[in-house]
Amino acid sequence: MPNLDLSILVVDDAKFSSMVVSRALRNAGYRDVRVANDAPAAIKLMEERPVSVLIADWLMPEMDGLELTDRVRQQDEQSNHYTYIVLLTAKESVEALAEAFDRGVDDFVYKSDMSKQLIPRIYAADRIADRQNALLRANTLLMENNRELEASNIIDLETGLCNNRYARERMGKCLRQTEARGGSAAYLLCGIRNWQDLKRQHTPAIISELAVGISRRLSNLIRPMDALCRVGDNQYAVIAHFPHSDQCTTAAFRRIFDGINHKALKTTAGYISVEAGITLCRADAQLGTPSVQEIERAAVQGLMEAYETRRFTEIQPEIAELA
Repeated sequence: MPNLDLSILVVDDAKFSSMVVSRALRNAGYRDVRVANDAPAAIKLMEERPVSVLIADWLMPEMDGLELTDRVRQQDEQSNHYTYIVLLTAKESVEALAEAFDRGVDDFVYKSDMSKQLIPRIYAADRIADRQNALLRANTLLMENNRELEASNIIDLETGLCNNRYARERMGKCLRQTEARGGSAAYLLCGIRNWQDLKRQHTPAIISELAVGISRRLSNLIRPMDALCRVGDNQYAVIAHFPHSDQCTTAAFRRIFDGINHKALKTTAGYISVEAGITLCRADAQLGTPSVQEIERAAVQGLMEAYETRRFTEIQPEIAELA
């Protein structure tokens, strides 16, 4: 059954012609039919309310049917809408029709046979426009859902580890635990110092294998109660809590430093060695509770020092004074 509420706009500078077309549409039962006497007026009407089907004369002053089609397609892009465009024409040459299709016209109704062609073409236009706009709406919804999933995602898809979003949430909980129960909160930042050199030497597939290998190696080296996250392309963070501050030292994580730096990783390209810089940023309950951002800033500074010295460094965050 045709959709009699289909929105249709008829554009023709010849009032008699537009009257004939609009009357035929209304006689066929279509209720939402608007008429414009020129292309600029049609554009204004479509800006006020989009239409599903545009029926326009090819030859019009100021702006012809093809120029109007260009403007409508631009408008459609901006509004995420599809307008099915039918041109009324006396032209029947293959070249003219090919040009029109290339410009974005969907169909034609020949003026010489309009009484027979018009309504069947509108039935087809209704189905195609409805399907196209349904696809556009579905695609928009899918993109919105993907954005929501991305915003709430806590997993690094390449390695399967938790990502930086989760690391910040976990560090915040760890700091609150330290503030309430004492001890120390630890943020261990591990960065692969020669990562860019490795990316120049190997294919993306090998680099991906290497990232997964590093993740697995680190997972085997941390304590079961600690959280391991991939917080950057070549950076990994371990978040841990120690009930007693004297336990939170670089010695507690020495196995991680040695395990990454002193044992090559196996890939399909052979064994590859990585150079890891590691820094421990710790927050003790008796020294005040820093923010997660202060922890991250301090850890990055410590990692730069670790890269330069090639040693396992330790740093404490600077806590901003409250006004």
